[in-house]
Parts: sequence; C-alpha cells; structure tokens
Amino acid sequence: MTPSMTTQKFPNKTNPAHYHFEDVACYQCGSKKSQYFLTGEEDLTGKEGYFNYVRCENCNLVYQNPRIAADQIKSFYDSEYIAHRKKTNWGILTPLYERAMSKHDRDKDALVSRYVKITSETKVLDVGCAVGTFLLHLKKKYGAKISGVDFKEDLSFPGFEQIDFHCGLFYEQKLEPESFDLVTMWHFLEHCYSPPQSLKKAAQVVKKGGKVIIEVPRLDSLTYKVFQEKWPGVQAPQHTVLFDKESLISMAQKNGLKVIDYLPYGAFPAYFYIFAGTYFKTLGKGLNLNRAIAPYFLGQLLLAPLLAFEKKLNLSMQTIICERTE
Repeated sequence: MTPSMTTQKFPNKTNPAHYHFEDVACYQCGSKKSQYFLTGEEDLTGKEGYFNYVRCENCNLVYQNPRIAADQIKSFYDSEYIAHRKKTNWGILTPLYERAMSKHDRDKDALVSRYVKITSETKVLDVGCAVGTFLLHLKKKYGAKISGVDFKEDLSFPGFEQIDFHCGLFYEQKLEPESFDLVTMWHFLEHCYSPPQSLKKAAQVVKKGGKVIIEVPRLDSLTYKVFQEKWPGVQAPQHTVLFDKESLISMAQKNGLKVIDYLPYGAFPAYFYIFAGTYFKTLGKGLNLNRAIAPYFLGQLLLAPLLAFEKKLNLSMQTIICERTE
C-alpha cells in the first residue's frame, strides 16, 4: 500500500504533517469494515502522535488503522525503547535492577522448560530477540544452540556475538525449514506488520514435535479495563494489534499452529503494567525511569500479596504454547 501523504486526523486530535500513514485491512480476515476503538499514544517515551485503533466488524480483531508507514516506525525503537535500553547503572538500586532483569529471563526459562527439555542439542530461535539476554541465559545454563531475529540494527550486549543473529523482518529470513526445537516470541507478535506471515514462518521453521511459545499483552484483562487508552499494552504506534484471548488463539490456528496450552499470564511481570498504567493515567506521558525506579520497586513490595496470585487474576498477559499442525 502507498502511504498517505496527508496529515491524519482522529477524534479531536491531529498528527504532525511529516507522519505518513497507510490504510490496512484486518490482519485476521481481510475485511475493511471496522468501528473506531480507541486512540493511543506513545506514553512510555512521550513521543508525539495519536494513533487510531479499530475493531473489525467481521471477526472483532482490534488493530491499528491507519498505521504509521513501515519506513517511519523504526524511529520509535531508539535507545529510549525499553527493550533496547543500555543503561545499567542505577546507583544504590542497581542490584535490584539487575535482579529484575535476570529474573525476567529466568521466568522465561521456567515457562518454556515446562514444555521443552532444553539441552546442549536444543536449537532455539527467539523472534524479536532485542539484545539477546534470554538466548544468552539459555546458552550459559544449558549450552543451547541460539539464534535470534530482530529488525533493529546495531544491537549490542556483552556476549551478543555468540548469537546466530538475523537482522530484518522475521518472515523474510532464509531459515531452514523444520530446524528449531523451540521458537519463542516474547512480545513480538503485537509489533508485527504482518502477524499471519510471522505465524506461518514459525510453523515452517519449527520441528515436528517442537514448540512455538508466544506471549503478548491481553486486551480482555483487568489492567485494560482499568486503564483503557492509557493501558501500557496499547503502546502506540509500535503495537499494531491488540489481542484478546480469542483472537490470539484464532490467528495462531489459522496460520499453521495448533494451540496445546493457554496461560492467562506470561513471563513479563504484570506489575509493570499496573505501575506504568497508573503513571500514564495520573501523571501523563513520558515515563522517566531515573525518577520512577525507586517508586517502582517500592510499589512492587507493597503489592506483593496481590502479585502472589498473578497467575490466577488475568492481570495483563497471555501466553500460548503451540505445535505445527502438520
């Protein structure tokens, strides 16, 4: 599609003239009939812009339309984007920060290890791998053979060179069919400009009996009901699709994957959505981590009794465990 060169307008809001947008049909069913759902902003970093989400009248998928053109989306994944942040020195709170970061990878490991026995022979592909800390964790702990895909260039992290890294769009990568025991997508699919193609690619490259594990924010969750357009899962314009349980399972099943288990939680901490959503709702755009890190850990301590039941409360995340249908 050719991006529109005109300024896009949403209810009572106007975008900068230099933004280019393109109209898209529903990713799930191809219908062009939809109803306005909400207007999102880039609340995390505070970048300017208003981005429209609609609900398909045919299949109920919620997606961004019009979406910002692909050649402009990269500017929203700079060093301020949380997955690509390089800062590690947080003063006296550095040990807490490092523990939180490593815990996220340990939690991913614990989740996938319920479905895949990881050894030195296990071939793992992490789609949307960012700086690759999860893959490096698996290599260090198990000696796993690790590969990653990300469209972001110039990624760097100690040990990143150990990853068989592929730069670009996942569904365009030349990867050997049926070559991976485990394919993971941790908060990748909601960013994708063609989720069905990425799902088909995952089904193509995973071995028979291997697993594809996908985690995304859950639209039909408690935190969305509380925060609405300020829900961190909106994260416009990076998030092209807002999945509820039904649409996530349906899209996977229509694109070569069989869902063998569904989890109403993920490895990503639901508390981050509680904290960030509260911040966006009360203080506005632009989460300054330098100032927020101390309140973040304090709030996490205070909410520990609630968070102990995170896996039962449908707070914000969802995960599907899949196999190829063939």
